[in-house]
Amino acid sequence: MAYLYSGHLSCTFRKSPRFFHHGAALLPKGRAYSKDVDLSEYLHKSIVPTMHYQKSLPRLPIPKLEDTIRRYLAAQKPLLNDEQYSKTEKLARDFQSGVGKELHEELLDQDKRNRHTSYISGPWFDMYLSAREPVVLNFNPFISFNPDPKPEQNEQLLRASNLVCSAIRFMKTLRAGYLEPEVFHLNPAKSDTEGFKKLIRWLPPSLSWYGAYAVNAYPLDMSQYFRLFNSTRVPRRGRDELFTDENGRHLLVMRKGNMYVFDVLDRNGNMVKPAEVQAHLRHILSNSTPAPAFPLGFLTSENRDVWAGLRERLLKAGNGEVLHLVDSALFCLCLDDESMRDHVHTSHNMLHGDGCNRWFDKSFSIIVAKHGLAGINFEHSWGDGVAVLRFFNEVFKDTTQSPLLLPRDGPAPVDSVSAVRRIEFKLDGPLQNAIQEAREKFEATISQLAIGAMEFRGGGKEALKRSKLSPDAVAQLAFQMAYLRQYGQTVATYESCSTAAFRHGRTETVRPASMHTQKCARAFVQEPGRHSAEALRAMLSECSRYHGQLTREAAMGQGFDRHLFALRYLASTKGLPLPTLYLDPAYATINHNILSTSTLTSPAVNLGGFAPVVPDGFGVGYGVHDEWIGCNVSSYPARDVHEFLQCIHKSLEDIFSTLEG
Repeated sequence: MAYLYSGHLSCTFRKSPRFFHHGAALLPKGRAYSKDVDLSEYLHKSIVPTMHYQKSLPRLPIPKLEDTIRRYLAAQKPLLNDEQYSKTEKLARDFQSGVGKELHEELLDQDKRNRHTSYISGPWFDMYLSAREPVVLNFNPFISFNPDPKPEQNEQLLRASNLVCSAIRFMKTLRAGYLEPEVFHLNPAKSDTEGFKKLIRWLPPSLSWYGAYAVNAYPLDMSQYFRLFNSTRVPRRGRDELFTDENGRHLLVMRKGNMYVFDVLDRNGNMVKPAEVQAHLRHILSNSTPAPAFPLGFLTSENRDVWAGLRERLLKAGNGEVLHLVDSALFCLCLDDESMRDHVHTSHNMLHGDGCNRWFDKSFSIIVAKHGLAGINFEHSWGDGVAVLRFFNEVFKDTTQSPLLLPRDGPAPVDSVSAVRRIEFKLDGPLQNAIQEAREKFEATISQLAIGAMEFRGGGKEALKRSKLSPDAVAQLAFQMAYLRQYGQTVATYESCSTAAFRHGRTETVRPASMHTQKCARAFVQEPGRHSAEALRAMLSECSRYHGQLTREAAMGQGFDRHLFALRYLASTKGLPLPTLYLDPAYATINHNILSTSTLTSPAVNLGGFAPVVPDGFGVGYGVHDEWIGCNVSSYPARDVHEFLQCIHKSLEDIFSTLEG
């Protein structure tokens, strides 16, 4: 199975630890071109500097207001009856000609004054960092790795050691400016060649994007990447902060709720020997220290204001130095004692685990269970899935194709007792009580989450392409049909789409529920036998065409969700009354996304998922593969996830049967 997220944000590098609300500077050009550099600590050495394209990336466009309103009304139509739609249409038109027009013009002026970034970057950071809900389930998604194709490499200690070493190699490659720039190649025969790269390298950074565009290549924003390492979301009352300390040389390791640190870089920034990393991890795995009575990790699953207050208390109790060790660690490695039974068990473990062996605030955590099943859980405010997936793919490739440690390699004979430090916190009575309360809340919350997985083996991407249908459009139609079959209605649906083709782009929303999918879903589900196969195939084609249009518009920054969000944010920052468009119940309904969906496919990905974004919703991770389609879906008690998966399977059966005549 394979599923998940995509998007982008802004960033900055600094030589000293400090807090950033959001950044605008770029990664350094790097020290990438010395011929005498030892490449053993790097994944590769790109001909083109990592951030070569960043300065010349096009800016995220602000759509025309009339286009935004037109798209908004088109998305509202399948969700409303005639009376509701008439009211919503009037409010939208009034907004377009009144206060919306004024806000739009001010947004354009503001955008012109901030050409270094995008109009959505600041508000989007603020949205995430101001949210007071716990990050676990509400924001953090997960991706799990496929097993190493060599079974002997999947032993827990060996795989954890190789994943850590490859992650460090990625970090060093990125910071040196060696990492291949992220580029979407429409004609790789022309653009993804050594000759072209040698040419583009000498083009000034301010013009490099245009050189790539000339051969149908589209560089993507990489400004989020620096937040991958040495970064943590720190709780603050009212609004959290992102913290990055590039000086941190240590790894944070969690096992049984105990926290350990050891250096994985020496004072010169060189990676310690892989066998030493393995020795230190073996020491931690063999450590007989019982789980702490009050595991601090539970606090990262708390309400953010509650956690902020408790962190202040931790600091007053004398825990400043150990908290800094946690915050500044390169990343977190979670060594779990559980063996994963199936996809559902894996999803629960990677998405939330037992809460004891996690620090959900770290930019990402690599989780390695028994038998080497591994994944990543990542905090979402600093960035979106594009940066995480690139890291994920590179690490998987490096560990499976060029592992630094093999089964025959024993751990180094080093003094792990001295090198590895177990972090201990000073906890008074109120802090102990708070950890226990956080634990009880966490366990009550996760007990409500149901997850189910489904594989449809009756066809996939290849068959759909032969029928000239968009695989993603068909998957999204199946979700619409399934919900109609189960609950008898069309509901607000969200699909994430990256706007990484633009400087400091994040994501835009595709709205898969349309008049076309509603008509087609009703024909299949509520009107069986009343339409010919030819008529059904025509409806499928229309759904595919329209979904493709929505996806292209979203990827080009031409959706309506982010524009309306930015206008509302602007009105709020100016202290203006909330425009009536946003008080319309229909606006609340379309943003109450009962079907929250996201797709990801990669040879490295085994599974991916996230919790529903509303209590009565589904969190739908999915992947359309060459010959099959997989779904990994979550819900709370208000919805029946298992029946929904059965309805998706039936919908796909109906669609493929129709295509086969």
